[in-house]
Amino acid sequence: MKYALIADIHANLEALEVVLEDAQKNNCTHYVCLGDVVGYNPNPRECMKIVRDMEMPCIMGNHDEYCAGDIDLSGFNPHASHAITWTRDQLIDEERDWLKRLKYLRMIANFTIVHATLDAPKRWGYVMSKLDAAASFTYQNTGVCFFGHTHVPLAFVRDSSSVTGGKYDMLTVEKGKKYFINVGSVGQPRDGDPRAAYVIYDLKAGTIELRRLEYDFEKTQAKILEAGLPERLANRLALGK
Repeated sequence: MKYALIADIHANLEALEVVLEDAQKNNCTHYVCLGDVVGYNPNPRECMKIVRDMEMPCIMGNHDEYCAGDIDLSGFNPHASHAITWTRDQLIDEERDWLKRLKYLRMIANFTIVHATLDAPKRWGYVMSKLDAAASFTYQNTGVCFFGHTHVPLAFVRDSSSVTGGKYDMLTVEKGKKYFINVGSVGQPRDGDPRAAYVIYDLKAGTIELRRLEYDFEKTQAKILEAGLPERLANRLALGK
C-alpha cells in the first residue's frame, strides 16, 4: 500500500489538484489529510469537498478549528484573522459541523497522524527542533507519526540513545527507531521553496518520500486578490515563506 500524506492545504485548489494528480501517477492507493484544509487561500469549500468526496481520513488543524467556530480573533495576526473571518463567511453550517467533528489525533494502518504535537495536540505547538520533537516522541506509540502545522518538511528520528533531525528527501524506516515526520504544506510552503509539498509512504518498501511540485500559484494569487483577501497572502506563495 502507498499512502499520500497531505497537510496544510489551506484552501489552495491549484496546489491540491497538482498533488493529487502526482499521487495518482505514483500509484498511491490511500490518501490521508493532516489538517488545515481551510484558511488563508480562496477555495475552502472546493478543497473541503475534494477531501470529503475522496473519504480521506482527516484530522483537525488549527485553522479548521478557528474557521469552524467563533473563537475570538483579537490576538491573531491581522492577515490570518482576515482570512479566518472571510472563510467563516464562505462555509455553510454543514461544512462547519464537519470541521468541528474532526479528531485531533488518529491512527491509520500502523502509523499515527497529528496536526501539531503528540504531547499537546490541542495546543497547536510548533515542532522545529530536536528538543521540540523529543516531547512528542514520549507520547508516540507507533514507529512512524506524520504531522504538519509548521509548513516546513523536517524529519526527526529517535533511536535508543538520541534524537536526530533535519531536512529530508527519502527515508527508509528501520526497526527499533521512531520517526516523527513533517510532510510540508500543500497550499502555503514556508521553507523558502514555493512548490507544493506532500509525502508518499510506501508501507511495503518502508520508504518515506518527500515530493515537491510546481503549480500555477499565479492563478491562486489572482483569486486571493479578487476575493479581497490580504495581498500579503498572495505574495508569499511566490516566495515559499
